[in-house]
Amino acid sequence: MATIEQIASNRKALHDYEIVDRLEVGIVLTGTEIKSIRTNGASIREAYARPQHDEMWLVGAHIAEYASGSYQNHEPTRTRKLLLHKKQLRAWQRATTEKGLSIVPLGMYLKDGMAKIELGLGKGRKQYDKRQVIAARDAQRDVQRALRERNR
Repeated sequence: MATIEQIASNRKALHDYEIVDRLEVGIVLTGTEIKSIRTNGASIREAYARPQHDEMWLVGAHIAEYASGSYQNHEPTRTRKLLLHKKQLRAWQRATTEKGLSIVPLGMYLKDGMAKIELGLGKGRKQYDKRQVIAARDAQRDVQRALRERNR
């Protein structure tokens, strides 16, 4: 059984995008980056993924400098390489170019000591779509609440 420890999540991505597909990928990190992640020093709120030259890159993710790091400390917002299979990469590249979808990170976690990123292939929502989703969620919540009250 794999142990999973959630490090960072991007709840705003679920609000701004309609997620069509999800994928778990690895990430290439330096020593001070993984130590900083283990002390919960990461944020993926402003990040996105970009395919480039048959590779996938994570842009804009912030991993705080490691407090006990020396001159070898990393740059907090550097571009990091993501690890995924060639077939998956080509399929997601096609989706971004042909269908106009975006690749957004949904979460960062440690799985058996390895840093993983959950990517989502999403279609951007318009403002009125966001309001409709919120209204539907509130209505569903009210129905569930009424059912709970009725069963008491």
